[in-house]
Amino acid sequence: MTTLTSPHDLLAAVPFLIGYHPTDSLVLVSIKEDSVGMAMRVDYPIIVDSEFATAADLLVAHLAKEESGSALLIAYVPDEREDGERVLIELSLSLERAGIALQEALLIWRGRWRSTLCEDCLCCPPEGRALPEISMSRIAVEQVAQGRLMPFTNLKDLTDSISSLPLSLDLEFIGSVEESCFNDDCDNLQERQREGAVGVIDLISRFIAGSLGEDFTHEQAICARVIGRMSDIQVRDFALGSHNEATLDIYWSMWRYLTRIAPVGRVAPLASLLAAVSYEKGDGALAHRALDRALEDDPAYSLALLLRRVFSAGWPPESFAQMRRDLHPKVCEAIFGT
Repeated sequence: MTTLTSPHDLLAAVPFLIGYHPTDSLVLVSIKEDSVGMAMRVDYPIIVDSEFATAADLLVAHLAKEESGSALLIAYVPDEREDGERVLIELSLSLERAGIALQEALLIWRGRWRSTLCEDCLCCPPEGRALPEISMSRIAVEQVAQGRLMPFTNLKDLTDSISSLPLSLDLEFIGSVEESCFNDDCDNLQERQREGAVGVIDLISRFIAGSLGEDFTHEQAICARVIGRMSDIQVRDFALGSHNEATLDIYWSMWRYLTRIAPVGRVAPLASLLAAVSYEKGDGALAHRALDRALEDDPAYSLALLLRRVFSAGWPPESFAQMRRDLHPKVCEAIFGT
């Protein structure tokens, strides 16, 4: 994201950073070498006591792990609470203990905002200023120009954006998916793995060309084959490593669509892939919601459990991307090699 130069920029940036307009939340934004890094959102604390100080230290530890030079704090205080300043003070003390500079601290309450670091009453009066509309802000214009969607209104709308579509309940489509799944006594394993990998390549080429929808029957068959073949770990890992920076957004669109049409019992691999590309895009909120879908479908799905640990540990997206790149040639050799 572009450099944030004012509190108004920060107010506009947060919904883009986490994917929706937060309420009753604490948001921490990492600044590293003058660039915006990761953003973390947690629920506003129920009680601000000594245990919250410990929790604040744990949050800040993620910023320290990313080697943040400074941080931005935003408290979206519930309407019935009046302890926003205390919460921000506790977080700022945690930053100080970690050696991370506090660059800005905003308190948002009852539709108004103010900086707790600003001592100019004309700039930041005690009652705050009305929250600005972000849709025409500089940040919004730049983000939309780069192909990003406007943030969702709330977490529910974000979650609904990856919910199942009617095709996932179509019996004929379900049958096609099941026919494409691997089974334990498969005697042509590598051939079927190749078909799965080629199916991924075929489908993404249609997304890239913008031709999806021109031959619905054939495309539905390809989608069913790709979803079914994801039951094989090698095919799934091939899919995980297939994108690069130039194709990240289009792969995100494909995995999101396949997640939404996958039948019950076949969602976990697709939702895990969606979570991975969302995380690399910097959309942590959607990444976690995608993992929720994966684990609802299969509570023991190993990739989803691994990604949950990786994301929760605050592992930098670029490190995760490097891991994928290192793994991909080995997967390709296993599938396409002789």
